[in-house]
Amino acid sequence: MSMQQPTLKSELAETLTQSMHNHWGLFLAEGIILCVLGLAAIVVPPIAGLATTVFLGWLFLVAGLVGLFFTFRARSAPGFGWSLLSAAAAVIAGSLLLWNPLQGMATLTFVLVAYFIVDGGAIIFLAIAHRRELSGKWEWMLVNGVIDLILAGIIISGFPGTLVWALGLLVGIDLLFGGAALIAMALEARKAAPKS
Repeated sequence: MSMQQPTLKSELAETLTQSMHNHWGLFLAEGIILCVLGLAAIVVPPIAGLATTVFLGWLFLVAGLVGLFFTFRARSAPGFGWSLLSAAAAVIAGSLLLWNPLQGMATLTFVLVAYFIVDGGAIIFLAIAHRRELSGKWEWMLVNGVIDLILAGIIISGFPGTLVWALGLLVGIDLLFGGAALIAMALEARKAAPKS
């Protein structure tokens, strides 16, 4: 069985590499589109922030409505009340984001600031706690935590003006880096020699 597992893993890796090679153009196109959208979000962050808020509003609303439908279809299932509460919360959250997207964008920005503060602090303490085990790498974790705290500080120091651009800018940066990673992956897959 131990001999069969490495063979299965190598076959899976070969299949994945072959698929990546065959479809590298699609990955490249997706990466380019993500980079363009990311740059657009960085150039015009208020529109990107508003679009993100509206998109999340629709996601919550649709998920909640689907949840309500299936919850009522399975009324006799255990946990009906909790399922109903969860679906109703999603419908309410989605409705509020869509009713007033600008207020929703502000709320999402506050959540983002809280995330940066908590995550930054946690990563800094994690880096310090693991500096012996992660020699040579813990400094990068430390820098990551400090950058999170700096981003939170920048957003807080510019309130309320930062509410307009912070969310869109960060979505843009995320799209840009995601697109760049896909482009790099596609170009590497293109070079990979197909196995016959």
